[in-house]
Amino acid sequence: MKKIFLLGFVLWGTLNGFAQTPVKKGIWRAEIFNKGGALPFGLQIEPAGKANTYSVWAINGKERLKMDESNLQGDSLHIPMDLFDAELVGKVSGNQLTGVYKKKRGKQTLTIPFRAEYGKTYRFATQPQPTQWKIAGKYATTFGESSKAVGIFEQSGSRVAATFLTPTGDYRYLDGDIIGDSLFLSAYDGSHLMLFKAKLEKDKIAGQLFSGPSGQTPFVSVKDETASLPDEKSLTFLKPGYDKVSFSFPEAKTGKPLTLDDPRFKGKVVILQIMGSWCPNCMDETNFIVPWYNKNKKRGVEVIGLSYERSGEYQVAKPKLIRMIDRFKIPYPVVLAGVADQTASASLPMLNKIMGYPTTIYIDKTGKVREIHTGFSGPGTGKYYDQYVEDFNRLMDKLLAE
Repeated sequence: MKKIFLLGFVLWGTLNGFAQTPVKKGIWRAEIFNKGGALPFGLQIEPAGKANTYSVWAINGKERLKMDESNLQGDSLHIPMDLFDAELVGKVSGNQLTGVYKKKRGKQTLTIPFRAEYGKTYRFATQPQPTQWKIAGKYATTFGESSKAVGIFEQSGSRVAATFLTPTGDYRYLDGDIIGDSLFLSAYDGSHLMLFKAKLEKDKIAGQLFSGPSGQTPFVSVKDETASLPDEKSLTFLKPGYDKVSFSFPEAKTGKPLTLDDPRFKGKVVILQIMGSWCPNCMDETNFIVPWYNKNKKRGVEVIGLSYERSGEYQVAKPKLIRMIDRFKIPYPVVLAGVADQTASASLPMLNKIMGYPTTIYIDKTGKVREIHTGFSGPGTGKYYDQYVEDFNRLMDKLLAE
C-alpha cells in the first residue's frame, strides 16, 4: 500500500512539474554548429523564482544579454529570444544540454544542433596559451570582394575581444582566443551566429566569417591606425526641395495614426529612431536612448520609434512591437512604419534611401531636419561608443538651446 502511494505521488508530481530534472545554476559553455563547425558562447542559468522557470543570459565577452523567460518542459529547457523568433532547446541530462537552435525565417524554421556543458568557462582554448602575437589595434577590413569595415581588436595574453565597425552599424561583442598562429572569434546574441577563423600574419589577419547556419564570407584585415569609414552623417539625406519629414503611421499599442503634426511635438526637438524589433544594433541604440529620454524629456524633447518589421500588417507586427516596447521599457511612441526590406525608403519618400538600421533623424524646434545619422556604434565598440555619446549630447544641447 505504501509503495502504491509513493508511486502515485511521484506520478502526480511528475505531471505537475515537481519531479522534473532541475537545471544546474551557474555558467555553461554552449556550442551551436554552423557551417564553420562549433560556435562557442557562454550561458548563465539561474532559477527565476517560479517552478521550472529560469533566467538565462548569453555571454559574449563583456556582455551579459538576457534571454526571455526560460522554462523546463518535460526533460528539455527552452530558452527563447522572441524578438528574434529564435529559441535554444536542450534536453537536460546532468551536466549536459543537448538539442537544437531554432530560428524562424518567414514560414520556415531553421534548425541546427546545439549543446552545452555545465561549469566550463573557456571559449576556444581549454587553457590560455602563451603567444608572441600582438594584434591589438585598428584594422582596415574587407569582407568578400568589396564590403568595407574597420576592425577593432583588444588583447590580453592570448584572449581577444573584437568588433567590426561598418557604415550601417557594428558587429557588437566578439570573443575568442589566439591558438598558435590562428585567431578564433565567436558571438551569439539570440539573432546572429558569427564564427571567425583566421590565420595571423605580420600586421594582417585573414580568414573566413561563418554566419548564420550556412553563410561563409572571406575577410582580410590589415593593421591601419588611420582606417575609417564614410561619414555616417552623409549616407542618408533629404532630397532636393525638402527640409522636413512627414508621415502618418499606426501607433503600436493603439493602431491610431501618429504624425508630427500632433500637438505633443509642437515647438520641441524630435528624434526619429528608424529601427526594427529584429535588429540587435537597434536594441543597443534603444538601451541608450530610453534612459537619456527619461532624464531629458522635461527639456523639451520627444522621441518616436519608426519600426520596420518583417510584416507590414499591423495585426501581425503588433505583438512583436509590444514585446520590444515591454522588454526595453520604451516610454515614447513606437509606430509601424513599414517592411524592412521592401518599403522603408518608399514610406519616407523625402529621403534618398535608408541604408541601415538604426538610422536616426534629428529635427529642430521648427520642424526642420538638422542631421541624419546612419548606424550606431554600440557599447561593444569602446571609445567609438564614447565618441558617439559625446557627439549626440553636443548636438542635442545645441538644438535644445535654440
